[in-house]
Amino acid sequence: MEMEPNRGGPDLRDAHRFAVEAAQAAGRLLRRGTRGELHARAKNDSGDLVTDLDLAAERLIVDRIRARWPEHGVIAEEGGEYAADTSWAWLVDPLDGTNNVAIGLPAYVVGIALCDQGSPVLGVVHDPVAGRTWSAVRGGGAFVHESGPAGRPLAAPRRPVPTAPVLAWTQGHEVARDDSTARALKVVLDTTARRVLQLWAPLLSWVMLARGDIDGIVGYRPEAVDLPAGMLLAAEAGMVVRALDGGCFDDRYGSPADRRSFVAGPPETIDRLVKLVTAAQWIEPQVRQLTPISLSTVGW
Repeated sequence: MEMEPNRGGPDLRDAHRFAVEAAQAAGRLLRRGTRGELHARAKNDSGDLVTDLDLAAERLIVDRIRARWPEHGVIAEEGGEYAADTSWAWLVDPLDGTNNVAIGLPAYVVGIALCDQGSPVLGVVHDPVAGRTWSAVRGGGAFVHESGPAGRPLAAPRRPVPTAPVLAWTQGHEVARDDSTARALKVVLDTTARRVLQLWAPLLSWVMLARGDIDGIVGYRPEAVDLPAGMLLAAEAGMVVRALDGGCFDDRYGSPADRRSFVAGPPETIDRLVKLVTAAQWIEPQVRQLTPISLSTVGW
């Protein structure tokens, strides 16, 4: 496995193995926990949830990182930042898909990324239900792990250009219901794609793209903590990530929400996907004039 120089940082082979093992350990905790009673509560007014499982899995991963690399920063989904004023920082999403778990839907994963100067150099996504792990190292390729830390190379198979693509959609928790850009994008996707998946677990969408199961992902102001691991996995598997206008995507963690929007897909169809999403600008003025139906209007 060839890897880019890490500028005096951690040995990426060591960090890779460490992250895979940490994600798998958290996955075992989650798998056991989902068999029992869940205690879910709202995190904020957006409807996003947190459970005791989120907190326990995050504690397991963060404790391992801080014990192994106490000088590194850690930015975790639930706990916030731990000494994050360093060029090396770990991003931890201990349970991507909490809302799915809360309703008994077995579609959730664990995500871990290591960033250097904000850009991901290592990403791991573990599916506790399937018992499989996917990982990537910048410049070193993508891998699938059937069990344990050892993996084999992963490359998305070539797929014929679809007549109508199967796409995944993700948006940030803070995107308002009346956001005209999000609504315009959804209208375009719903009327042109064969199917639009909204999985409530964006890292799972990235895995599906990296495997070649779907034709693309469109993200609008997505959450920052789970973006680097999935994006690196897809890129190392041969996919392309661009900004919504087709320009270069800034992969650095911490970019403002309006610069995190993206379109991702295979190199042979990425231009078509960009044209698809840029078409939303033509209908956004009309969408802006429409008033979303509120729950109170229908007596909820």
